[in-house]
Amino acid sequence: MPEGDASAEHRDAAETAPTDADPEAQSVTFTTAGFRQGFLAGVPVALGVAGYGVVFGVVASRAGLSVPEAALMSATVLAGAAQLVAVELWANPIPAVAIVTTTAVVNLRYVLMGAALRPWFRQLTPGQAYSSVFFFADENWALTMASFRNGDTRGAFLLGSGVVLWLLWIAATVVGATAGDLVGDPAQYGLDFAVTAIFLTLAAGFWQGRESLRPWIAAAAVAVAANALVPGQWYIIGGALAGAAVEIATHEPEDPTEVTAGE
Repeated sequence: MPEGDASAEHRDAAETAPTDADPEAQSVTFTTAGFRQGFLAGVPVALGVAGYGVVFGVVASRAGLSVPEAALMSATVLAGAAQLVAVELWANPIPAVAIVTTTAVVNLRYVLMGAALRPWFRQLTPGQAYSSVFFFADENWALTMASFRNGDTRGAFLLGSGVVLWLLWIAATVVGATAGDLVGDPAQYGLDFAVTAIFLTLAAGFWQGRESLRPWIAAAAVAVAANALVPGQWYIIGGALAGAAVEIATHEPEDPTEVTAGE
């Protein structure tokens, strides 16, 4: 085998080989192969999210946005919940402060989610990291975290899975905004439940046994309580912070002696 082919094969194997090592010690790459892997892995999820995109297109059209305006919003914002909140507040004149404040609260969860990616993304260049983060959504974040935790070190996975999500999100928005009158009430087709079903499926991928229940229950309890007691969308960040706090408080670090013995 030529030396160049052997080196390429070794590099690809190193990128995909599972490892239990510290993520900060792993060598993260940013290659076309990683982008392709993420793109293909993101297709099924993106198709599910597209149903939610149709819902947004319908709601945006009824709020008075034109098809190009709705498509531009999906292309530049790429945040389903925040976009729906924004168009529900849409009026003439546009209440800019209310929209910005509310959508900022809804999207605060991305601070925690972005921090979870840092052990791997700190090894990428700013251009690679920030271009990936632009296409960052809940669904492809979950896919990327699962991939990283399984030992994959292809840093372009988030970008690839985000691009396919972005493309189908825009297309679905156009369909909803164009054919809103024909679609009627999206709920009659179950499209309003599409993202909930996707989140439940992705959450199952994070199941690590009974210890996973503690942060999930804490997040759900705080979110439900906050939704009942606090106006607005604060229940989203409240639940996220509660789940993170419980996970930190109950996390048991590895015994260094066991790691040494295993080596």
